[in-house]
Amino acid sequence: MLDIGPIHRTEYEIDADRPETVVIAEAPGRIHFLGEHGEPKAGLFLSSAIDRYIRVAVSVRKDNSLRFYAADLGERKRTTLVNLKFKREDRWANYIKVAIQVFADLGYPVKGLNFTVGGNIPQQVGLASSSAIEVASAVALKGFFQASISDKELLNRLIAAQAAFFGKNTSPVDYLIAFNARKDHFLLVDEASLEVRRIKSPLGKYKILIMDSRVPRLGVEDELKQRRQDIKRGLELLSQKKTGTSFRDYAALDLVESMGDLPEEIRRRSMHIVQEIRRVYDAEDALKHQDFPLLSKVLLHSHESLRDLYEVSCPEIDWLVKRAQEIEGVLGSRMTGQGFGGCTYTIITESAIDEYKRRFEDYERIFGFHPLIHPIRPAAAARVIEVQ
Repeated sequence: MLDIGPIHRTEYEIDADRPETVVIAEAPGRIHFLGEHGEPKAGLFLSSAIDRYIRVAVSVRKDNSLRFYAADLGERKRTTLVNLKFKREDRWANYIKVAIQVFADLGYPVKGLNFTVGGNIPQQVGLASSSAIEVASAVALKGFFQASISDKELLNRLIAAQAAFFGKNTSPVDYLIAFNARKDHFLLVDEASLEVRRIKSPLGKYKILIMDSRVPRLGVEDELKQRRQDIKRGLELLSQKKTGTSFRDYAALDLVESMGDLPEEIRRRSMHIVQEIRRVYDAEDALKHQDFPLLSKVLLHSHESLRDLYEVSCPEIDWLVKRAQEIEGVLGSRMTGQGFGGCTYTIITESAIDEYKRRFEDYERIFGFHPLIHPIRPAAAARVIEVQ
């Protein structure tokens, strides 16, 4: 990953003997191992931060301009506090603006500021690079202004600013992970209560590989919207429209008979949600007790459910998962992300990685896409890494 400190100083012509302070912060990407297709606003996730990061550097300017430089892209954007608003053409810079808005609303002297951003989180594959820009920018500004604001308040203000800026509500889950992550720990994240439980990873003998299938994800929003509507309708039918009801109220029950009364498509979606809640708790128990056979079973059934009940997988992803599961030394493999392409993750012993790579030489020949492999491990939370 680029060292953005020197890049920032060169870009904004800051001499080493000048007194301007440069604060650099980083925020991790994240992966969901289980639960990402859950009940809206009440999801239950098994996740972790990953050791791929976005870094943001910030320093003061003498004028009132806000300047943004994406070191990896060689792109530059600019605005002022008066004109701080969403612009489609500003793309990545919009996420920095969200963090600026937080500190402007808090009354800090946001006038002229320089920003440089860079990172190594794979883009557009569901690893939370956008929220990492927001969090890294916010943590950098917190350090720059020496702000006495808790992570919890900063998280809540980011959620509010993001909703106001983009005109739609966003899930707090990615922010919760970025602020609560710990190295070599899984996180059980409760979207409804905003609680996070850390689970020490017992997978010291294993590696985690993300496989980007390179399958284009075109026109999937309508499909995902329909599934969310199916979930909402399923809960209404199960609860007879009783307010305050959640799918978690049914997770401990045997719903095979009662769900038989639901329309077939809604039944399948609802069954996935309920069973996935159980799987998250089972995986937590498996990790705590180092029950690797149980964890393997949970991951297998979760992917099968995403394929057969929630129907967000695709032939390419299913092929990658099936081939991985056939390899001795693989604990589990599953799709991750919004589906219809995207990524899989595989938990594998180091001795099996060469065989894993060899098996996937056929993937490009069969499907025409060249997959990319990203080794990752559970990583720590967002933080200031340098003050120059």
